[in-house]
Amino acid sequence: MDKQFLIEQTATADKPLPRGLSTHILPTSATMIGVCMTVLSIGHLGTGGEWHMVIDKLLAIDALVFLASALLSFISMRPNPLSTSYETRAEVVFVAGLGLLALGAVALAFMIK
Repeated sequence: MDKQFLIEQTATADKPLPRGLSTHILPTSATMIGVCMTVLSIGHLGTGGEWHMVIDKLLAIDALVFLASALLSFISMRPNPLSTSYETRAEVVFVAGLGLLALGAVALAFMIK
């Protein structure tokens, strides 16, 4: 066997394998930002009211949550020792964003007459 090959194998064996969820979180978070913006736009077609303002604010905050998830996911794809930590944070923030979006959907459903 080639000596250089053994050195490369040893160097890569010490590193943990990347989990790879960031490649899914980043585009999905970007898509969810678009979903939030679309629902915000559609919400302005109906009559305004107190609940519209609350749902608008909720969806705007949710878009920022998905943006944070996308940024954390992007940072985790960069080669650094904290990549796994950033990816875990991106997962948690993404799931929180999904929860906020579900809450907004339920509120919107009860608001529609």
